[in-house]
Amino acid sequence: MPSSRLYVLIPCAGSGHRAGGTLPKQYQQIAGRPMVAHTLDAFRALAGRFAGVALVVSEGDRDIATVLPDFPGSDEHLFSVGGATRAASVRNGLQALRAKGAGPHDWVLVHDAARCLVTPTQIEALIAACEHDAAGGLLAQRLPDTLKVASPEGRVAATLTRADKWLAQTPQMFRIGMLLDAIERAGDSVTDEAGAIEALGLAPLLVPGSAQNFKVTYAEDFALAEAVLNSRQTNAPSDGRNGTP
Repeated sequence: MPSSRLYVLIPCAGSGHRAGGTLPKQYQQIAGRPMVAHTLDAFRALAGRFAGVALVVSEGDRDIATVLPDFPGSDEHLFSVGGATRAASVRNGLQALRAKGAGPHDWVLVHDAARCLVTPTQIEALIAACEHDAAGGLLAQRLPDTLKVASPEGRVAATLTRADKWLAQTPQMFRIGMLLDAIERAGDSVTDEAGAIEALGLAPLLVPGSAQNFKVTYAEDFALAEAVLNSRQTNAPSDGRNGTP
């Protein structure tokens, strides 16, 4: 089997209405730059590692050219094929990658545009853990808090053990052909790629991530993300690479 290439696919078609603001949240400013620009930084820092980096935006997106005037660059693709759901955007993006020459056995790292705090170190850890795995895997974090089940009345109905619970993160890394087949079978209701792979009867690998790799979702998340980014700038290594674990 020939050596498998690595691709990155970033769904960037959501409205982000829970975050507020006039622009979709992935285009709003954090630490002086659009959120999605910070997201791209982590993958661009690994220049040469990927055969292609693709953004999936909505058809007719009028903001992306202003928000990211330097995208697409070398080995980068802009696909205006975003769907009504995240799964639809990923499926359409995978099909677009295949049309650009990506093979079914090549790997794809699917990453949320709103997880703008992921680092090159975390991405490399995922690749190292998954590149020889039969199923693939995802960054995830052990659940640190006590987990409650609520009753319809808003009271505690049960307390669940957290020993085997993980919070799913991204990137999530799977073979392009396998993932495309899994999403087409599972439909648009799946909320992450691992869920589609699980529906095939496979068990994705859990690769420890970081609490800082959270998804910016609500208005209050912007201030926390900005604080982290500013802290990294202050403590950046001399080579300029954002290697925060």
